[in-house]
Amino acid sequence: MPAKLNENTEVALPLRNIISMVAAASLATWAYFGVIERLNTLETSRELMNADLLKKSEQTTTDSEQFMLIEHLASELEKLQTDIESGKAPFDQQQKLTLDFYERRITSLEESMEKLRNGG
Repeated sequence: MPAKLNENTEVALPLRNIISMVAAASLATWAYFGVIERLNTLETSRELMNADLLKKSEQTTTDSEQFMLIEHLASELEKLQTDIESGKAPFDQQQKLTLDFYERRITSLEESMEKLRNGG
């Protein structure tokens, strides 16, 4: 004799089984969304890393060389500024030598002129 189902049909289940089914469904839902969230996080980080790599690959070696040259020139400028401030710049040294030479030469010429004026 087949059972007829309608809106008045009663199902008898122990409360323990009903609680177990609700808990299992809740746990499965929580686990599913946790896995989906983790996959989304990993995919986002991968996309960001790929975007960074593409941006880096677009930078040519010429740019890198120019940056290195700018850094080198900046350090050379700083050295030159400190040399100028301390009076040790290459042109300053050359001018000092030239002035010292002229000073000795003029002193020598003045002494010679003084000797000629004094008669001897």
